[in-house]
Amino acid sequence: MILAIDAGNSRVKWGWHDGKSWSGIANVSLIEFAASSDHINPFSATHDNPSRIIISNVAGDGAQQLLVNWTSIFESEPEWVRGERELCGVRNLYDRPEQLGPDRWAALIAARALEPGRACLVVNAGTCTTVDMLTGQGEFAGGLILPGVDLMRFVLHEHTGRLPLQEGKFVAAPRNTVDAIETGCRHAQAGAVERMFRALGPGCACLVSGGGGPALMERLDQPCRYVENLVLEGLGRIGAHSRDRAPTS
Repeated sequence: MILAIDAGNSRVKWGWHDGKSWSGIANVSLIEFAASSDHINPFSATHDNPSRIIISNVAGDGAQQLLVNWTSIFESEPEWVRGERELCGVRNLYDRPEQLGPDRWAALIAARALEPGRACLVVNAGTCTTVDMLTGQGEFAGGLILPGVDLMRFVLHEHTGRLPLQEGKFVAAPRNTVDAIETGCRHAQAGAVERMFRALGPGCACLVSGGGGPALMERLDQPCRYVENLVLEGLGRIGAHSRDRAPTS
């Protein structure tokens, strides 16, 4: 049994994978996760000792220490995913492969498995929105990082004198400030995805994940599919692929 953990900027997700399917998938806010006590270990309630622990962490050193603490009850040492030059049929063309975020790397590996032999745009809409291009040959050709909708709203509020921090409505022709901000942020997200989709070429797939994914898909003019736990899917495949590899620390 593999324990896969995805520690993002806002939430921590985890699930148990037996090599065929998931069980016990759960998620909490990063704040709730940090507030867990020694008597309420979030990973210990549902399953026995895992054979592997695979972790993607983009939430910083504090989250890493919490993850070390909570997984220390198990015999397996946690394995921290990093960008690599090649893994699970995906070749990483980043200038420095190790600098690719582990969540993006895992999502690309999941996309390759879900859309084998097909070019794919891999979108994760959370605190940040990432838009990554995967060729039909399995090459990660590059991608974008931009602020998510909530972060866009916050930056506008913080760096202007009067713009409100308030959720508005998406409308065709905004006639008030909060709707203008909301519609602008939504158009910015969709526009980035659609431009990258066109750049990837005809016939490509588009996989969308993350908490902001469903709202983003409402604005897209292209076919796409929502995969709720794309990063976890990739972590599970990395764990299954690396059974015979030496664990990394």
